[in-house]
Amino acid sequence: MANTYCTATNTGKNFYTHEDRNDFYLSGHPGDVWVVGNNPAGIGWINRVSGTGKLKAEAQAIVDGKIEEGQATWDASSAEFKAEHPNRPEKYTLP
Repeated sequence: MANTYCTATNTGKNFYTHEDRNDFYLSGHPGDVWVVGNNPAGIGWINRVSGTGKLKAEAQAIVDGKIEEGQATWDASSAEFKAEHPNRPEKYTLP
């Protein structure tokens, strides 16, 4: 399945609905990046939420930047914080 990538700010209730989730693939990532199934319903959702289309490489760069920020924060944290939050943020590849 092909995906489309965008940035969009989650506005809360009804940003996406149960119906949306049934009509197309949707996953949220750091930096307000969304991976959306590339079908008419998914494209309609991007338009409805005023999303800005991104190339996969652009979306990946945004996600990577946010994760790097989280890694730097975690690395600079106290031993107590790390003991309570042992999972350092890790980079991953968008679908």
